[in-house]
Amino acid sequence: MQGRSWFRTLSLIVGFAFLYIPIASLIVYSFNASKLVTVWGGFSTKWYGALLQNDQILGAAWLSLRVAAISATVAVVLGTLAGMVLARFGPFKGRTLFSGLTTAPLVMPEVITGLSLLLLFVTMEQLIGWPAGRGMTTIIIAHVTLTMAYVTVIVQSRLTQMDESLEEAAMDLGARPWKVFFLITLPIIFPALLSGWLLAFTLSLDDLVITSFVAGPGSSTLPMVIFSKVRLGVSPDINALATILVTIVAIGVSIAGVAMSRQQKARERDAQMALAANQQMIESLKKG
Repeated sequence: MQGRSWFRTLSLIVGFAFLYIPIASLIVYSFNASKLVTVWGGFSTKWYGALLQNDQILGAAWLSLRVAAISATVAVVLGTLAGMVLARFGPFKGRTLFSGLTTAPLVMPEVITGLSLLLLFVTMEQLIGWPAGRGMTTIIIAHVTLTMAYVTVIVQSRLTQMDESLEEAAMDLGARPWKVFFLITLPIIFPALLSGWLLAFTLSLDDLVITSFVAGPGSSTLPMVIFSKVRLGVSPDINALATILVTIVAIGVSIAGVAMSRQQKARERDAQMALAANQQMIESLKKG
């Protein structure tokens, strides 16, 4: 047992080191005074100032954040609907086809997805005149197509584990289906929705392959700009930008973790209070 424990501890340390040492070195070199990324020239914050004056990177970052936020929100709405259909409607005609279509982007190569969406947009523009060219709109549609599949899987798995008796009890007491959804179902699956939104936001912010197919002139996202710069060598202001993004993501994940932890504790407290109330009722009935 001690040998296994030692091996697991060593594996955990090596795994975390493999993942986070490159990120830590990137953060350290973002404060490098030298223009050479791999040569330390002293501590300096001048590259953060240079980043604030780089309109190309700032514009691409702002576009990526907007696309990611909109795509994640739309993906959560559509993914929640698809997850509820698959988890609650039981067998129906076309269920297998519907399930396959919603989860196909999970296993489909991004090159194929991007090429098919490009052909779709070109055909639609020729037939109905929309979308007029490629830009932010086509990028959002493409990212929703990709990220919706992940949200569907997360929501479906959460709904299959949920106790449906809570919803049935609410409807027995006279609550309408929409009220049951917003007051009972939605708060219970909220952690899954938040996790799906964060995952969809990250995937959209990070996507390069699909975006390269559906983006047009003047709509280059941050990964596209960074990839074009990497070919000529990474500049130190890219390290500064990456440090800012890592900080924002870390703060967002921490806030989401705290929110989900508090909600879990609140549900456990409510369950204990309900159990205590039921026990008191049973004891009072026995005494009566």
